[in-house]
Amino acid sequence: MIRSIVVGSGSALPDRVVTNAELAKTVETSDEWIVQRTGIHQRYIANENETTASLGEAAARSALDDAGLTPDDIDFIILATSTPDNTFPASAVDIQNRLGMKHGAAFDLQAVCSGFVYAITTADAYIKAGLAKRVLVIGAETFSRLLDWEDRTTCVLFGDGAGAVILEGGEGVGLSNDRGVLTSHLRSDGSHKEKLYVDGGPSTTGTVGHLRMQGREVFKHAVAMITDVIEDAFEATGLDAGKIDWFIPHQANRRIIDASAKKLGIDPQKVVQTVHQHGNTSAASIPLAIAEARKDGRLKEGDLVLLEAMGGGFTWGAVLVRW
Repeated sequence: MIRSIVVGSGSALPDRVVTNAELAKTVETSDEWIVQRTGIHQRYIANENETTASLGEAAARSALDDAGLTPDDIDFIILATSTPDNTFPASAVDIQNRLGMKHGAAFDLQAVCSGFVYAITTADAYIKAGLAKRVLVIGAETFSRLLDWEDRTTCVLFGDGAGAVILEGGEGVGLSNDRGVLTSHLRSDGSHKEKLYVDGGPSTTGTVGHLRMQGREVFKHAVAMITDVIEDAFEATGLDAGKIDWFIPHQANRRIIDASAKKLGIDPQKVVQTVHQHGNTSAASIPLAIAEARKDGRLKEGDLVLLEAMGGGFTWGAVLVRW
């Protein structure tokens, strides 16, 4: 059978680092308050010349270099983002052009913080269907553009950045020791919209709007929803938490990450966390964490990796992949 194997990863961050101490100068908060509740120490904020497309391009080039490939080797580009450069065209098409690609296809996918998990699942489907040999999957966000900088409950949480992986079709025998994506599970429930949303859009206010969140409600639902799809992934593959080499969750909040790992019985030493240095970068958070784990040598070929995310909507999902 065909498996979608990760052959490269990369990342890109804005130049500017904003610490909790710097935020405390403009909004009523403190480093202690932010760290205690979220685990975040700093985040990266894009300047006026840095956009979702420019960060996505940089992450894509990093992943291509890691894989030893060129844009000519890519068939599809899928960009997971909630902060495109324009309402249309898709920022993925802009990245395609920036890379000098005149072939294939590119499109954006919007599932907020779950976007990268949704995009990996979509790329895997294209590859398994024989519609693509290699797919560049990018998660890129400039969430700072959506923030109300007077709302201390949200503006301290988010940051900007981009990460990317390249999936390539390869042969597998259909067992859990195959390299590549082993299983994916996606969910959504629109009844939770008001708990995490942006209060603007082209068809309603004609403005970009600001992010609004009921933090306690999101936290209350997050752990249960996350563990639900992960248990489905384990059931589909016959694997369990003890077999996991690395748990790479969406980097939203350290308390959610820790609670999820504990409920699933995953060793804390196997959890990749970058929320302390990146904040919540939405669809970019998982590929940023992947790139970090690859750079420091933790993530190696053959490792069994669990990816999961939950985002506004609500959307949520999990992917099991053997590197």
